[in-house]
Amino acid sequence: MPEKILDDISHRRYNPLRGTWLLVSPHRTKRPWQGQQEDALKSTLPEYDPSCYLCPGNKRAQGDSNPKYTKTFVFVNDYSAVKEEQAEYKQEESPKGYLSSLLLRAESVTGKCYVLTFSPNHNLTLADLTPSEILPVIQAWTQIYTTHLSPKSPLAAVAQPTKLAPTGLTITAPNAQYTWMQIFENKGAAMGCSNPHPHGQVWTTTGLPDEPAQELEQLKKYRKEHSDCHMLEEYAKLEQEKEERVVFQNSTFLVVCPWWATWPFEVMVLSKKHKRALVDLDDQEKLDFAEAIAEVTRRYDNLFETSFPYSSGIHQAPLEGSEEEVEASHFHMHFYPPLLRSATVRKFLVGYELMAEPQRDITPEQAAAKLRACGGTLYRKLL
Repeated sequence: MPEKILDDISHRRYNPLRGTWLLVSPHRTKRPWQGQQEDALKSTLPEYDPSCYLCPGNKRAQGDSNPKYTKTFVFVNDYSAVKEEQAEYKQEESPKGYLSSLLLRAESVTGKCYVLTFSPNHNLTLADLTPSEILPVIQAWTQIYTTHLSPKSPLAAVAQPTKLAPTGLTITAPNAQYTWMQIFENKGAAMGCSNPHPHGQVWTTTGLPDEPAQELEQLKKYRKEHSDCHMLEEYAKLEQEKEERVVFQNSTFLVVCPWWATWPFEVMVLSKKHKRALVDLDDQEKLDFAEAIAEVTRRYDNLFETSFPYSSGIHQAPLEGSEEEVEASHFHMHFYPPLLRSATVRKFLVGYELMAEPQRDITPEQAAAKLRACGGTLYRKLL
């Protein structure tokens, strides 16, 4: 068991994935709360909404009509953050503009953005779906990743044609080779979700974004310093031995509240063995991954008996990278939920968190214990 004193005193914890620290202040959970409270997120959505841009058969904002799809539906985002075609930009470098080129740097970014609905039903979140119903989502993610994967990547040799292709867009190779693919979901209005129909997004971009770049650097460093051992594979073994932060596990995946978690009920889903990307997972491992996602999202909803908001995202090997970068990568998924004490009280990253370093109140061990106790049937199916 962890040092009991850490449940009561302020302390810092190290995040080896980012090479950063965070402050833990468990005694602050006892303070009274008179701040902002959110509305409880009770699910009252209809199965079909004729005004929804994502429901089957409906028109989207820019006029395209959705097919009457019956499973995962994929299309290019009508309001993409990055595009494949745009005006060219190259920053000038000149002796006269030395300070500008040093301090006012910019570079163009191109890419392609997709939207994926998880289900044709307007009112079914991932928490409502079974692992077999989540599997087509994972198959769609895999197809998009495979199609955008560099033929020069070591992963290209193991990438297989994807089964259970999604409805809608035929995923074709992009106009250029992109470096990164970010799969993510923003669930709930509290996380800025603009449409309540459960869906996720996939952005592919030139360049490696900051957070995965920071993780990849730490993973490479660990492997180099520890005789080719993989940090997250060793971390998974450690957490299985200690058990205090484990929420759920199956033969392939571990769900854990990380030692270094920032958000109150943050979890990480990581492969127990070294897997570099989606294409490394066989059919059973994909189903195990679907089960892990179902367990996380259902436990979240059961925790405060509400449709629990979060942002989630997958980190895996870049689409294009060196052999060192690909081999150091370890497939995992982050869930960052904002709720703190109840369905109406959320955590804000402000003040000290913005100006100094992240801070949390409830310890990861306490959070894991609460989530472990939230298994079983989804609460709204019992109402």
